[in-house]
Amino acid sequence: MLFLVGALLVLGVVLGTVAHVPVPVSLVAGLAIALWLALFATRERFSGHRRAGYVDHDRGGLR
Repeated sequence: MLFLVGALLVLGVVLGTVAHVPVPVSLVAGLAIALWLALFATRERFSGHRRAGYVDHDRGGLR
């Protein structure tokens, strides 16, 4: 519950900031965040790391 309150507080601060800056600044900031998230997702997708306890069926057990 406390996490939800904190998340809503942060959301309110961010939306309040966006409401007071010019539209082009908001668009550039949004584009930068979207690009960062896309790069992070791509890096995680192709990193090759596996979770602990991953069952490798080809080797017949845990890695």
